[in-house]
Amino acid sequence: MSEADTGDLTQQRVLREQVAALYATSLSSTIADAVLAWALCALFWWQLRDPLVFVWLGLHTIQVLRYPLIHAYFRDRQAAARSAFWARRQWRELLYYSATWGLAPWLFMPADDLPMTTLLMLIMLGLISGGVPSVAPRWASVLAFVLPMMAGLISALLWRGDTTHLFLAACVGIYTGAMLHFARRQHLLLTASLQMRFEKEALAEQLAGQMAATQRASEEKTRFFAAASHDLRQPLHAIALFGAVLDKELQGQPTHAHAQRLMGAVHSLGTSLDTMLDVSRLDAGVIEADVRDVPLNTVLQALHPSFASRAEERELQLRLRATPVWVRTDPHLLQRLLGNLIENAIKYTARGGVLVVARPRGAQVWIDVVDTGIGIAPEHADRVFDEFYQVDNPGRDRTRGLGIGLSIVRRLSLLLNHPVRLRSWPGHGTRFRVTVPRAKPTPEPALYSRPATLAASQALPRRVLLVDDEADITDALSAFLQTWGVDSETARDEDGAALALQAAAARQEPFDAMLCDYRLAEGADGLAASQRLRARFGLALPVLLITGETAPDRLQRVRDSGVPVLFKPVDPDRLLQALARLAPPGTAPAAFTS
Repeated sequence: MSEADTGDLTQQRVLREQVAALYATSLSSTIADAVLAWALCALFWWQLRDPLVFVWLGLHTIQVLRYPLIHAYFRDRQAAARSAFWARRQWRELLYYSATWGLAPWLFMPADDLPMTTLLMLIMLGLISGGVPSVAPRWASVLAFVLPMMAGLISALLWRGDTTHLFLAACVGIYTGAMLHFARRQHLLLTASLQMRFEKEALAEQLAGQMAATQRASEEKTRFFAAASHDLRQPLHAIALFGAVLDKELQGQPTHAHAQRLMGAVHSLGTSLDTMLDVSRLDAGVIEADVRDVPLNTVLQALHPSFASRAEERELQLRLRATPVWVRTDPHLLQRLLGNLIENAIKYTARGGVLVVARPRGAQVWIDVVDTGIGIAPEHADRVFDEFYQVDNPGRDRTRGLGIGLSIVRRLSLLLNHPVRLRSWPGHGTRFRVTVPRAKPTPEPALYSRPATLAASQALPRRVLLVDDEADITDALSAFLQTWGVDSETARDEDGAALALQAAAARQEPFDAMLCDYRLAEGADGLAASQRLRARFGLALPVLLITGETAPDRLQRVRDSGVPVLFKPVDPDRLLQALARLAPPGTAPAAFTS
């Protein structure tokens, strides 16, 4: 909406409120005026016996009888849209009312009875004083109410011509001018307050519209990346599993290096997809912080191996200073937060290095990630935490990442309640400061390690039912499980899984676990399908969901179900660990099959 349209709409709203205020007092003012008019006529008839009193009373009664025309405003369902019409009608009624009172001095004001003349003058001035505030919302109504009445009184006094009446006329004229001045100021004040109110409401509506549009854009972006991530994860998941099979079968052979390079490429692509998944999982609220007291050194030591080689490749120095300080945090999430900051620092530093140092400050610990890179200009400081925003990368060079790292930092900062502050010197470097609560050292440090490869003593399920609508995925899973001595059967949908379960029960060869994709053919819900199958066959069959979903609402649903889930592309070690947790008690340890 343009500024002109907004201004017109504001003026329409102002007029609507002005008209509503004018009509709000119409009934009470009409009743009070009728009582006053009848009392005045009774008094003047009793004192003067002038028949013109009844002539004026008749004119005034006609005015009172016109009240139903005014009251029709309240029965008009389109009154707000027809404010201009009702404003004109009210102005005409006021004009007739004021002119009727303006005739009173001409009809029965006595020429030789100063007390009665003064009484009539005071009554009319009192009407003006009491009525002006109620008509002040519209200036046209003020003029219609004041001028005819006062013109009639002043002209009647001037007509008498003697000094006393001339003096009274002068006093009434001065009073009228003062009253109009007061009414004008009150009108402007009321109008200004209404305009300000509606301008603020219009601004609030615009902001609400912009926020709604932003929310819709964010939701559309989330849906797009959820769909894109899912479609990319499906083939990558199959590649990762086939690659793991090749890596295991080619060990000790000259071609084993090719399998390792394949798995390295798969890992790199999986890392990029996991970054987008992290955003969705954080937005969905499915990541919960496991806050505890930990030595900060364990977090820093876990970071060094991950980034030392990257810094060396760029001929940069990476220093993570040891510290005895303990902090209260989730060590895994804090490592991810600091890792993103370090990765960002290495990415934008051409020479020099990156320093990570912790400084206790009372009840807090400042963790600074300082680099000697290109720095961040002030105009970019507020936007670097937005998704896909990268300074000085208009060509979207993929070697510089996706531009999501700092947006994850912001989300993790809010989740952990660890404020992150940015200070930068363009051309000289940048410092990110993370503020973490300080903790007291405890005798037993928290363990901090990544999932290990399957131990020789761990058992795996003997038979597994695979439910996935994509043949490449089930073929890859079957091949991978076979190398670990696990038999599997596949099904494309819920009906196929039901048939497989029936056949297994008939052969007395039950399945030990079910691996099910979250999204099956034609949009079927794998989680719901697995729950129905368990209920239908009365099984306590463990279920493991494997999915490429990143939509926040679906991730939240999976979390609420309590069913364990792995995200595509699944790391083979993580898959084995998850399967080991599903193995029935007493199952023999896993055996490698070549």
